[in-house]
Amino acid sequence: MNHAVYEYFSGLQERIVAALEVVDRKGFLRDSWQRPEGGGGTSCIVEAGQVFERGGVNLSRVQGRQLPPSASAARPELAGRAYDAMGVSLVLHPRNPYCPTVHMNVRFFSAGDTWWFGGGMDLTPYYGFEEDARHFHSTCKAALDGFGQDHYSRYKRWCDEYFHLRHRGEPRGIGGIFFDDLGDPRAFELVKSVGDHFLQAYLPILERRKNQPFGERERGFQAYRRGRYVEFNLVYDRGTLFGLQSGGRTESILMSLPPRAEWRYDWRPEPGSAEERLYTDFLKPRDWA
Repeated sequence: MNHAVYEYFSGLQERIVAALEVVDRKGFLRDSWQRPEGGGGTSCIVEAGQVFERGGVNLSRVQGRQLPPSASAARPELAGRAYDAMGVSLVLHPRNPYCPTVHMNVRFFSAGDTWWFGGGMDLTPYYGFEEDARHFHSTCKAALDGFGQDHYSRYKRWCDEYFHLRHRGEPRGIGGIFFDDLGDPRAFELVKSVGDHFLQAYLPILERRKNQPFGERERGFQAYRRGRYVEFNLVYDRGTLFGLQSGGRTESILMSLPPRAEWRYDWRPEPGSAEERLYTDFLKPRDWA
C-alpha cells in the first residue's frame, strides 16, 4: 500500500501545480530535498506571482525510528515504533484580498502493521461571498457522497471544531472538511476523491475574484486576518507540529505562512462594513452545502 499511496500523492502534486501555473502565469520553483534520517520530498513554491503572493504545494515522505508526540498522542500503543509518513500539503495565499486563502492536505501514516489516512481542505476568506462558500462546500460534499450519507456532515463538523482558534474564540475561516485516523478498507479511495476534487473546489472561486479591484483598506484587513492564520498554524496545527517535532525541513513546513501579516491591538471592524460582515455572516458554522 505504501508504494501505491506515494505514487498517487506524487501525481496529485504534479496535477495541482500544473493547473496553478496556468492560472498564475509564473512557474513554480521545484525544490527537492533529502532527510538524513530517512525520506525526503519536493516543495513546489511560487512567490510574488501574478495571482499568488505566496503558494506552496509540498510532497513529503518522512521515515523515522520513533513516532513524535504529535502523532503518538492519539495512539499511545504505537509510541516508540518506527514509522513512514507521507502526504501532499498545500497552502495558497493570493495577493487579491477578495480571493480566499485555501489549504488542502492528504496524508498517510504507517507504523508496523498499523496504518491510517487523514486530510481535508478548508477555505479562509477575507471578504465573504455566499456563492463562493456554497460552491466550496458543495464540492467538498460531492467528494464524500459516495462513501456514506453522513460523511460530509461529520467531516464538516470535525473541520469546524479543528480549525478553531480557542484563545480567540473564533474560527479560522469558513471550514470545509477534515478527517483523521481513517483505517477502513475504503479510506484510500476516499482520500483520492478529496484530492481529485480540490481544483474544482477552488479554481472557480479564484477565477471569479482574482481581478476584482482593491485598495490599501482591503490589503490591510487581509494582513490582519492573515495574522489569525499564523496563530493557528504555529499553535494548533497537527501537521506543523509533526513536521517540526520529527525534524522535518523547516522551509517546507513553514511555507504555509503568508509573506505579510499584521497584528493590531483590540481592533474592531466598522459597524455595517464588509469587514464586519465577515464576522457576523461567515465566521460561524453554517450549512453552506
